Amino acid sequence: MTRIALVHALAHSVAPINAAMAQAWPEAVRMNLLDDSLSADLARSGHGLDDAMHARFAALTDYAVETGAQAILFTCSAFGPCIEAVARRHAGIPVLKPNEAMVQEAVAMGGRIGLIASFAPTLASMPAEFPAQLDLRCALAAGAMEALDRGDLVTHDQAVVAAAQQLAQAGCTAIALAQFSMARAAPLVRNALLGLLPVLTTPESAVRALRTRLAV
Repeated sequence: MTRIALVHALAHSVAPINAAMAQAWPEAVRMNLLDDSLSADLARSGHGLDDAMHARFAALTDYAVETGAQAILFTCSAFGPCIEAVARRHAGIPVLKPNEAMVQEAVAMGGRIGLIASFAPTLASMPAEFPAQLDLRCALAAGAMEALDRGDLVTHDQAVVAAAQQLAQAGCTAIALAQFSMARAAPLVRNALLGLLPVLTTPESAVRALRTRLAV
């Protein structure tokens, strides 16, 4: 049986990827590793992705591999360089950044891509993962993460929808939701945009990519 390690830096990311896995790949064995201090420490430290943060990611992935994980998927999009480093460290298995598969699907679509994040540091790190020639427009779903933290799902979803509408008005031809935790708002975004634009989510794209990488 295929064993997939899911590494989370936000508690809100656990449910969306597990739901996507259960729907699209129920036979896979899921291993969830959560360290919700990673995002909090990054946001308040002012040190960025320093050596200490890289060491923490190495420790998490070493543990996952020792348990027999055949692939590792990270679910927080603000740690790209750390994930790239552990992918080199464990080159024998697929190690996916949370947004890697969604970026590939967005690039294949072409046009003007609207990227929405609810965690501000993501908009500092993730755009560099898209080809420079791609027409990329970014928007922060202001207050969405804070609303999610206090359990206000309605306000979270409304903030994501508002950002999507803003990007649609700016001429975007597809919408990409950066955070795994934002996937819950995807149906509302699709409805608000009247189904006229494709809406990509990181969990759905990631599961498709993992199955392709592992040829299952």
